[in-house]
Formats: sequence, structure tokens, C-alpha cells
Amino acid sequence: MRETAAERWSRRVVLTLLTLFTITPLYVMLSSALKPLRDVQGAFTWFPTRPSFQAFVDMWSTVPLGRYLVNSLLVSSVAALVSVAIAVFAAFAVSRYRFRGRQVFSVTVLSTQMFPGILFLLPLFLIYVNLGNATGVELYASRTGLIITYLTFSLPFSIWMLVGYFDSIPRGLDEAAQVDGAGPMRTLFQVILPTAVPGVVAVTVYAFMTAWGEVLFASVMTDENSRTLAVGLQGYATQYNVYWNQVMAASLVVSVPVVAGFLMLQRYFVAGLTAGAVK
Repeated sequence: MRETAAERWSRRVVLTLLTLFTITPLYVMLSSALKPLRDVQGAFTWFPTRPSFQAFVDMWSTVPLGRYLVNSLLVSSVAALVSVAIAVFAAFAVSRYRFRGRQVFSVTVLSTQMFPGILFLLPLFLIYVNLGNATGVELYASRTGLIITYLTFSLPFSIWMLVGYFDSIPRGLDEAAQVDGAGPMRTLFQVILPTAVPGVVAVTVYAFMTAWGEVLFASVMTDENSRTLAVGLQGYATQYNVYWNQVMAASLVVSVPVVAGFLMLQRYFVAGLTAGAVK
């Protein structure tokens, strides 16, 4: 059906409004980061009268932003990779095999998403503290403990999502691999995973973003040495002042890894790559 002129202009207007709605906060962040602190604290203006990059320099010394950035990258990356690695094997087993307790396992994994995360805050805190006192294994206020914490968030959803994606892959691929003498592991790594790259990437991005932007657990489970960016940005608010220009500058800088990751991986977010795979 051919698009009419009215429909075409309506689409353009809606897309323009959505674009403005998206880029306006980014522009305000950039504009505020280029202003001196006294200009940011005064009446809001759309354009900086005396633009300066000093906030981008000062933000590294006001708080240990470099350490927070390294902590966030390390914790988020390791949590995402471990979550996906475990989810791949679990989802493959649930999707391709029938075993006792399979349905119970699937329902249990999915049911964990019904509970708000704050319910697990106190139990995890007590487990980490008591485990450290009993064994000397320091999980509280450590990056390792934070990684384990984020695994409890991302792993159930990652398994559930990959099960659905593996179910959409034709079983004829498995049968063809078995005819060629491939075992389960070879089938998984040489047949299923190459076909499921978009799903694996989507799950990896989800697990990374879950850890990258989490605030509640990071504020309780970390100290000055293991603190992440989501909590560390609060350091720009002191008892006597709030360095809004540095907050905006730091927010822009810490957004770079996430934006760059999406730009590099966006081509994998394409559905239907398995179309015609059996042929």
C-alpha cells in the first residue's frame, strides 16, 4: 500500500519530535559541562557564554573517576562474560534435551524475575560478611563479590532468553551435525553458537548493562577501592557544593564505552539470520 503525503509528513513530524526528545538531554549535559560552575548554578541558558573544557580536566581529580571507571568496566565485563558462558550451556541443555526436572528448572529460573532485587540485598550482605568472618574469603566490599551479585541478576534472564532463541533454531541443523559425527559439544560450538550470534550478543549486552548502571547493591556492597561509576558519580556532591558541570562532563565520558559498544554490535541485532539455514 502506497504511503500518502499526509502519512509521510506525519511520520516525519513524529520522528523529528522523538529525535529532539532524545538529543535534548544530551545537549543539556554537553552545554552544562562546557560552562563554569557559577553559570551552571545560575539561571539556565541553552548556550554557554564562556565555553571551557576545564570541567573535563577537573573531574578526574575531584573524585578518583579513573579507578571507578576501571572497576565498572572490570565488574560489568566479567559478570557479562561469565553469565553468558553459563547461560549458553544451561540453555542448550534445556532447549535440546529432555530430562527429569527440566520443567521445574525452567519455571524456577523464570520465577526469580518476579521478586524485586532489594529483597536479596540483606541476605547477600549477611552471607558475604559471615562468609568472610568464617573463612577469610572477603566478598564484601570486593569486586569479586559484586560480580557474583550481578550474576544473580543477569543469569536467570540470560538462560531464559537463550532458551527461547535456541528453540527457534531448526533442529535439522543438529541432526545434520550428528550425521557428520559431531557430538553435543561440537554441535553447540560449531553449529548452534554461530547461528545464535545475535541472541548471544543481545544477552551479553543485557548482562553488561545490568551491571553497568546498577546503584543499590553497588552502594552497599562496595567501599572506596571497589566503588563503581554508578555510585562514584555521587562524589561530586559534597557537603557544601555540587559540581554540576563536572557531573555532566563525567556522565558524558562514562557513556562512551556503552555507546561505542552498541555502535559496534548493532549489526548483530538483526532477526532472521537462521532463515533458510536448513537448506
